Amino acid sequence: MSHAIQVPEFDPALIARYDVAGPRYTSYPTAPQFHSGFDERALRTAIQASNEEPIPRPLSLYVHVPFCTSPCFYCGCNRIITRDVGKADRYLERLYREIEMVAKLFDRDRQVTQLHFGGGTPNFLDLARMQELMGVLARHFSFSVERSREFGIEIDPRFADADYVRGLGELGFNRISVGIQDFDPAVQAAVNRIQSVEQTREVLEAARASGFRSASVDLIYGLPRQTVAGFERTLDEVVALAPDRVAVYAYAHLPAMFKAQRQIEAGDLPDAATRLALIGRALARLGEAGYAYVGMDHFARADDELVAAQRAGTLQRNFQGYSTHGECDIVGLGVSAIGRIGDSYSQSARDLTGYYAAIDNGHLPIARGLALNEDDLIRREAIGQLMCYGELDMRDFSEQRRIPFAEYFATELERLRALADDGLVVLDEQTIRVTPRGRLLLRIVAMCFDAYLGETAALPRFSRAI
Repeated sequence: MSHAIQVPEFDPALIARYDVAGPRYTSYPTAPQFHSGFDERALRTAIQASNEEPIPRPLSLYVHVPFCTSPCFYCGCNRIITRDVGKADRYLERLYREIEMVAKLFDRDRQVTQLHFGGGTPNFLDLARMQELMGVLARHFSFSVERSREFGIEIDPRFADADYVRGLGELGFNRISVGIQDFDPAVQAAVNRIQSVEQTREVLEAARASGFRSASVDLIYGLPRQTVAGFERTLDEVVALAPDRVAVYAYAHLPAMFKAQRQIEAGDLPDAATRLALIGRALARLGEAGYAYVGMDHFARADDELVAAQRAGTLQRNFQGYSTHGECDIVGLGVSAIGRIGDSYSQSARDLTGYYAAIDNGHLPIARGLALNEDDLIRREAIGQLMCYGELDMRDFSEQRRIPFAEYFATELERLRALADDGLVVLDEQTIRVTPRGRLLLRIVAMCFDAYLGETAALPRFSRAI
């Protein structure tokens, strides 16, 4: 089934009314539902079942490198601030043992078609360490040699130069993601991340010259001291850098959860009207520059693989956001890494002490996870279709899942009718279709199908989402 690429309609009043907290649905059920009852034995069972499927899935490896040289005050990632590379060596020693233990559980004919390094700051590892790590992965897993394989890495351009990026290309990386957040000097000072346009350009140009197929950049709106005029200048610089993809994330100020955010003065944060104006400018400027809105903060050039996958109906959503490799089992490696094997999710220990202790005792470092039941799988499919395409064919869904859709989702359809009254969706006998007005509020629509949010899922009673 082909899908049209829909241009979102920016309606500040409507968005303000639904400015609620909601899951990003990189998984369903979401991470708060993971529990410690899903352990190493459960993961081994899930991998064995996955190996025995008639057509075993290819593999996607996610490798977490938790170290950062300095703290960015907005960050909510699992990271460790240090300048001691010896800590990286102690970590890599355990990571190599985890790789060896996990890889043995998968049949060797299962090809790795996707690899992603996240963090932290993956380029905390110098080229010698990166080469060693890639060598260990290649020894224990079967890397695909197809050109379509996707090997990506997140880069902080303050700690990488053209030579480093060329070295990554020689190691097989073909996608790069570069953090920017904002080029405004006042904002950079407020969040402790001083980064020039020139540093950023050097990394992106080196990636292109080294044969990388795709370069993406990340921006954040809602940061301290951000102004519409300053953000417009950043957007102009980003358009001039010409990345293939742009992600524009909303800053969530949660100082009780994330210690680094306590360095941010709450009074420096933009008010709700300014936050809306910031995302409104991003939508307009990136649209003018020819970027299509894929969904949930993500923009891509019209000829990008993400846009092609959305048109073709093969787009998927996983822990890295939108993906063209949704058919893979995801193998999480490293502290706090999340995997998705068959109909299960699993997460490693979120602290180095627990991670090291498990591996030193010969165990996989699984701390929690979830085995999905039939209802979870049905709802995951419905939420996935809405998040990827903004559309769901109820008749087709009923046939594929063998359920009477209107009966099974009677409560959910009632919630959707309330959204239809506000123009977020259009409902008929066969189709749920998100309108251009509702496109920026995809997760509000998806929340209607979330069994773990309770009866008020679709009502604007939560904290903010935009």
